[in-house]
Amino acid sequence: MAEEEGEVVEDGEGAGDAADAAEEACGEVVGGALEVGAGGLVVLKGAPFRRTTFGRKWARARTKVGLPKDFRFYDLRHTGHTLSTQSGATLKDTMVRAGQSSEKAAMIYQHSDDERQQEVAGGIDARVRAARGKASAKPKLIREA
Repeated sequence: MAEEEGEVVEDGEGAGDAADAAEEACGEVVGGALEVGAGGLVVLKGAPFRRTTFGRKWARARTKVGLPKDFRFYDLRHTGHTLSTQSGATLKDTMVRAGQSSEKAAMIYQHSDDERQQEVAGGIDARVRAARGKASAKPKLIREA
């Protein structure tokens, strides 16, 4: 279900179910008008949809796959960019993928939760342990007086 703007879209059964439904809905909306563009990005073939045409097609597709009425197409964009940042995309990567020129706009997709904080803490711990291991493995220099 769509949450407040700035939140990741999830389905009660799990994000995978929502993603599958959204993928099917997108297929319905664009009707085979997709192609892989530069950098592996999926783009529309030819001219962009008009807003009114797209809105009607999106509503019909959303209903067909059982997505809630308040599930916006933007929610798919937001979820995709949030997942890319959680997968390790840098701020610049996010800016390029989202077609944004400002860091402020790209920061909308940067989220932190308890799970991510645990991952970060684990990464810091691993680096400290590795550095300690290297330091203790170095031979000590004996200085003669």
